[in-house]
Amino acid sequence: MSDPDLDLSIVVPAHNEAARLAAGYARLAPALERLGPERVEVIVVDDGSSDATAEAAARVYGPLPHHRVVALGVNRGKGAALRLGLRVARGPLVVTADADMAIDPRHLPEVMAALARADLAPGSRTDDGRIAYDSALRTLAGAAFSRLVHHYVRAPLRDTQCGFKGYRLGAGRLLALLAHVEGFAIDVELFHLAGLLGLSIEPVPVTWSDVPGSSVHPGRVALDVLRDVRALSATRYVNPAVVASRDVAVADVAEAARRTRLTGLVVARGERDALVVLGRDDAVGGAGVAAALGGELRTTTPRELAGRALEAA
Repeated sequence: MSDPDLDLSIVVPAHNEAARLAAGYARLAPALERLGPERVEVIVVDDGSSDATAEAAARVYGPLPHHRVVALGVNRGKGAALRLGLRVARGPLVVTADADMAIDPRHLPEVMAALARADLAPGSRTDDGRIAYDSALRTLAGAAFSRLVHHYVRAPLRDTQCGFKGYRLGAGRLLALLAHVEGFAIDVELFHLAGLLGLSIEPVPVTWSDVPGSSVHPGRVALDVLRDVRALSATRYVNPAVVASRDVAVADVAEAARRTRLTGLVVARGERDALVVLGRDDAVGGAGVAAALGGELRTTTPRELAGRALEAA
């Protein structure tokens, strides 16, 4: 369930970003003031950092009315951090952003407006079909990388790797529940899954700055992404789900989840029933949810979930 006191959640995955969080917040602060900081939740997901990322995040974002720092015990990758952030977000709309806020946060209202019309609103940095990096060589390499990605996965825009993406909460949580990728290929997998689910997508043009200081090595990341992208077509997306009555109340699902200590569930309503979608490791708790709702525990796939109305629980 989304929080009625919030308009937006911002999820920031962070690995060894202690030195850059303050500068990122300085870029974000003016946009927060325009939106109303009391209506925005900021979630920093510490991806098993070896520096003081969690402490820096608590200090930098601590003055905000709604902020949380959640942590993965070990470094698992951007995909794992994004999935966790999407599962714990409480705003009806969610935007993911890099810790350095290299994408100008003034685009937040534009993304929120696009989400009134679409399930996903990804930022796009392309200009005349390409992304202009700080060097001609990197720009050419980026274009070649994009062509390779699109050879394996059909995405609705060229800039799959932009970290600034908007989601309706139900759609974002469902993608997080279904996704497998732990690393940077998560961005491509989310588009792949969105296509399987038939989710609507409206790209939003964004401007960005090439902020120095990143610990990410582009060449190594590109190889990892291509390896994971090649595997997507063979990935079997099967999740446990509880079959419930079509008009099951989200509040009842949320209470059943609380009792079984499950988080980030999604109610997918169809014409005849509702499927309460669980995480892949939630089957044991799912038995308790099924008992509480008088439903049946089984499995589901994106094909069955396509076209259903999605609500976060």
